[in-house]
Amino acid sequence: MSQNGVGVDLETSLGYLLKEASSALRAAMEEVLKPLGMTVTHYSCLELLAQRPGLSNSELARGAFVTRQSMNVLLQALERDGSVTRPAEAPVGKALPARLTPHGRRCLDEASAAVRSVEVRMLAGLTEAERAGALVILRSMVRSLREGGDGTA
Repeated sequence: MSQNGVGVDLETSLGYLLKEASSALRAAMEEVLKPLGMTVTHYSCLELLAQRPGLSNSELARGAFVTRQSMNVLLQALERDGSVTRPAEAPVGKALPARLTPHGRRCLDEASAAVRSVEVRMLAGLTEAERAGALVILRSMVRSLREGGDGTA
């Protein structure tokens, strides 16, 4: 229990432990991406575009867990360095679909190898069955929170 008997016991709180794991993962990723001149958000944007070409600024922002404004600033920087292209005018509506350039793909390949090394380190103490179980459990947690219900849906 917490000291005053009210609140969350940080020693047994799954939510707190998930946040701690997320923070440790982000720090480890930043550490391996920094020498490549990237941040986690930069890497996430490139990875999203590799897997889903043509995403809009808003879609990329949601996928990278940042604001649309932050993503727009990043996309402008990625365009300037030649990693991403976007049309001058929106083909439909207002969205400017972004795509990786060959330069962006090369940068992503190097960053992906660095990020994979972090994930390998993170999972080193788990068996294959434990890894599979963790995926099922985490997906279930995300689904329960996004559905907003009492977890029985």
